[in-house]
Amino acid sequence: MNSALLIGAIAFWLLAWATNEWLVRRTFTSSSMARAARLAVPLLFGITILVLWEGIVRAFNVPSVLLPPPSMIWTRLINSVPTLWADFRQTFLKAVLVGYALGCGLGFLTALAIDRSPFLQKGLLPLGNFVSALPVIGVAPIMVMWFGFDWQSKVAVVVIMTFFPMLVNTVSGLAATSSMEKDLMRTYAASWFQTLVKLRLPAAWPFIFNALKINSTLALIGAIVAEFFGTPIVGMGFRISTEVGRMNVDMVWAEIAVAAVAGSAFYGLVALIERAVTFWHPSVRNARTA
Repeated sequence: MNSALLIGAIAFWLLAWATNEWLVRRTFTSSSMARAARLAVPLLFGITILVLWEGIVRAFNVPSVLLPPPSMIWTRLINSVPTLWADFRQTFLKAVLVGYALGCGLGFLTALAIDRSPFLQKGLLPLGNFVSALPVIGVAPIMVMWFGFDWQSKVAVVVIMTFFPMLVNTVSGLAATSSMEKDLMRTYAASWFQTLVKLRLPAAWPFIFNALKINSTLALIGAIVAEFFGTPIVGMGFRISTEVGRMNVDMVWAEIAVAAVAGSAFYGLVALIERAVTFWHPSVRNARTA
């Protein structure tokens, strides 16, 4: 065991912990400094995890087939950019984005139809509950048989996974408007569409964006899992399953890193759009003034 590496990693962890404690407890008079501190805390925490990972793996000589060090994963990532880009384009740009747009869009439109029809509310929502309980491992092979091995079958899986969260959250958001507010719109002789656009839909935006953020991660998970059951020789799920069989664990971790960064960026983009659209909501106002 290399004691120097282990001691160095632990010392860095303690120093980073103390720095983060100082940053979170300090009150900054400048808004730019406060924003920089909020960004520095998670960044320093992430670097600390990587340093600890590197130090522990190298100090105890852990075999790379079990857990490669971050430096080895980074080298593989840099040397495999063309392959990683092709996998990212197949999985994320095709299956995830297309399936996400279709699933969320269909869920939103179905929620509007349910809101207009009590029959659909009593008949379609229980069916949606049933569909949402279907395991992706069981659905993915069926979608591959129906739509083929290319990205279209992965889109179908993503649509199934993202449809119900959007449906339920939109229905709940449309029902969140109080009776007094609806009565006020009726006194103005507002139609159903005018009430929807000017009152009920704005009130439902927090619910809708909650579904969009949940689906941003579900879509990526569904697409990657679906690729385990049949895909062309490209894609994140295909690469992970193939490289695990070849014991190239560093490549597996490189794919995981790309997926994690892509999923986090997608989630962050949706959150930024939410802050711009729901700037009036108390949670957004409190976050800005904090």
